[in-house]
Amino acid sequence: MKAKIALATVSGKAYYNLVKELKGKGLPFLSLKPWDPIPLDAKVVITTNEERCWITHPNVLIFERESDPVTVIDEAIRVVQGKSNYDKVVVGVDPGKTYGVAVLGDDAVLETTNCSSLEETVNTIMDSLKRAPATVSIVKVGNGAPTYTKELLHLLDETITRDVIIEIVSEAGTSHLTNETAHRRGLRDMMSAIEIARRKGQAISRKKTR
Repeated sequence: MKAKIALATVSGKAYYNLVKELKGKGLPFLSLKPWDPIPLDAKVVITTNEERCWITHPNVLIFERESDPVTVIDEAIRVVQGKSNYDKVVVGVDPGKTYGVAVLGDDAVLETTNCSSLEETVNTIMDSLKRAPATVSIVKVGNGAPTYTKELLHLLDETITRDVIIEIVSEAGTSHLTNETAHRRGLRDMMSAIEIARRKGQAISRKKTR
């Protein structure tokens, strides 16, 4: 797969933060100086506000000094895919002592992470939905740990907006991974969250009125 995202900056801090996020998502990218020619196959260029004047390209994203690299990388992904927003975004959650979370945009995995608390999980879900605008947004929660599932569903219903669909999903079969992966709990939780996001669930009745 050819790199379609170009980083054009000589700022060490900006480059470090952006590269860390790109590598975390497994995305290929080009490293350029702001005054370097932009390859024709680059669909989007990320640079800093100070270096923007050097860039001649139809799709330029600015990484602000204090901004979250996740936000600008998610925007770059949408530009590469030719989308202003997704048709459907699904957040899959594998509840437990550690919560695995996976975000899918039109069936493509956008990000995966682990959360150590109920509150962190809900905040992560809300942030992910804000960063990935979609016509339809769904949160799917696995049912493998009933106590954790019940607590999460209750807090989600109280917290996220009424237009977001919440579903409960059977976790049967989501943990059939290799022995090597099974010993890496964080990875196992995230992979289970991906499977949960891709499964058909049953929508719960929302109590929140708006």
